[in-house]
Amino acid sequence: MTEPNSEHAAVAPLLGAADIRRLAEEIGVRPTKTLGQNFVIDGNTIRRIVAAAGIDPEETVLEVGPGLGSLTLGLLDAAKTVVAVEIDPVLAGKLPETVRTWRPEAADDFHLVVSDAMKVTELPVPPTALVANLPYNVAVPVVLHLLQHFPSLQHGLVMVQDEVADRLAAGPGSKIYGVPSVKAAWYGHMRKAGVIGMNVFWPAPKIHSGLVSFTRGTPPATHATREQVFAVIDAAFAQRRKTLRAALASWAGSAAEAERYIVAAGVDPTARGEVLDINAFVRIAEARHPLDA
Repeated sequence: MTEPNSEHAAVAPLLGAADIRRLAEEIGVRPTKTLGQNFVIDGNTIRRIVAAAGIDPEETVLEVGPGLGSLTLGLLDAAKTVVAVEIDPVLAGKLPETVRTWRPEAADDFHLVVSDAMKVTELPVPPTALVANLPYNVAVPVVLHLLQHFPSLQHGLVMVQDEVADRLAAGPGSKIYGVPSVKAAWYGHMRKAGVIGMNVFWPAPKIHSGLVSFTRGTPPATHATREQVFAVIDAAFAQRRKTLRAALASWAGSAAEAERYIVAAGVDPTARGEVLDINAFVRIAEARHPLDA
């Protein structure tokens, strides 16, 4: 076991593989696929993630799915405050003790919320950054939910399935450009920030993970609501091989109506959704929901 020490100013100790397994054994936890639990067991990977996140020492970082606390400790070293949201009550029950043991000087700067991140709309401290190792099956909905409900989030770095990372960061014209790419672009700029191998996790997943960095921007200037714009995006990609005229027919009421809105937006009705940027989807939504309606 790696013992906590007081050399915080040098290199603070992080949880290693033996520590993670011991903590899990103490609370009778076996990582489950249901909750997408893959615990990081490599300190250098934690340091890499924290460094890539570009956290300011005065920031409040939101971590989703802290698990046994390996990333949490690294974030406490870099940020002023860490707010962790954990859905598993057994894991959550152990986390404050781990923080007190390994980072006693930062215990008061750690806040734990036991909840499903998809249901969280308030936090004890407004977060300015999101840094998280997200469960593969809910990564995109969680990121979009948090960006919607916490305008204080200005930037972040999330670790997700590598394929999901590519989709989030994809631009128009790419075969993997789709709903996650366009909706993420509503909130700001996403970029691929690296790939993480399988052996730094316990249990080791069967695929690589990807790091996605984001910076919040200003949503497109529009009188259309976010919901109205997102409805166009969902419809356009529900049958992504179809032209926009066909794909948006049910959304518009008919193919002819869809074409009218698409043309009014200055978009080619024979194009497919994968070539449109967020602003084009905004214009289509505006065409259907004019200001004077």
